[in-house]
Amino acid sequence: MYSAIRPFLFKFDPENMHSIVEKLLSIAQTTPMALEYLAKQYCVVDDRLKQSICGLNFYNPVGLGAGFDKNATMTKALSALGFGFIEIGTITPKPQDGNPKPRIFRFVEEKSIQNAMGFNNDGGRKILQRIEKIYPYVIPIGINIGKNKITEQEKVIFDYKKLVSMFKDIGDYFTLNLSSPNTPNLRDLQNEVFIKSLLTELRSQTNKPIFLKISPDMDIDYMLNVCECAVDNGIDGIIATNTTIDYSLLKNPREKGGISGQALKKRSKEVFQILSENLFEKTTLISIGGIDDGEEAYERIKLGASLVQIYTTMIFEGPSIVREINKTILEKLEEDGFKNISEAIGKSLY
Repeated sequence: MYSAIRPFLFKFDPENMHSIVEKLLSIAQTTPMALEYLAKQYCVVDDRLKQSICGLNFYNPVGLGAGFDKNATMTKALSALGFGFIEIGTITPKPQDGNPKPRIFRFVEEKSIQNAMGFNNDGGRKILQRIEKIYPYVIPIGINIGKNKITEQEKVIFDYKKLVSMFKDIGDYFTLNLSSPNTPNLRDLQNEVFIKSLLTELRSQTNKPIFLKISPDMDIDYMLNVCECAVDNGIDGIIATNTTIDYSLLKNPREKGGISGQALKKRSKEVFQILSENLFEKTTLISIGGIDDGEEAYERIKLGASLVQIYTTMIFEGPSIVREINKTILEKLEEDGFKNISEAIGKSLY
């Protein structure tokens, strides 16, 4: 059905379409019968998919990446679509409007998105109030945090500290977003000195898992040094990767924003594999970037991903993609003779 109506949906401006979806899902989650119906259609429950990671229980490995549910307005409805975990944000301490519109662009042929949103969100306090109403929740909720655009570079660490302090009792893990290309100078924070200082501060505030989300555009040796520094200083996991600013991946790109979707698949997988070859079994690894079906998700798992995240593929394939990915993973586990997904993680590295 989704493939039939997608051409009509794509006639809408991408950001307007997202607002419509947000409104519909917000309404749906106020109706228990609607949530029950969605869950029956889309949730795949099977013991072979269950894992305990960093002290958190995941009933399946497919999560929703940050950026879709920025303000925690549709978390319950999205979980009914079958996600094993959901990442909220990116959240900044103060509300901000983000970059000027238009700032989302579809590339239908390449099944990709280019976004220049700029951390538009309602701010920590309002989002906290929304999550408080449903927390603790049936699946893990991640809190993706970033800096306000107006925060001076030498004061950035206080933005992250403030958010961790604010959400330390609400939410299951934190993701440090230092890799979005849409906030000026943010990627400059992907350095060993800042990460060591930041983790030292945050570890004094919370024992909850902290993940670092990295850019696919860093020099490989530099990336490995940054990630190894993060591991040495208490990071619980690495999420690879954020969007790319390599505009050669699209035929007619805009000159702003980061690229996600199928155009990012090859780059993201290559970066993830190198990362895994160096850090597998030293920290938890989560893969995101161009994962568009169950086979791709399973490949990332065998390359060392304990969990995977999607975002753009849901825009192009529709809500059933979560169910289809989980079903395919189960088929692949059976083909390979694995009794649990944990047995498949990293098998391609040996």
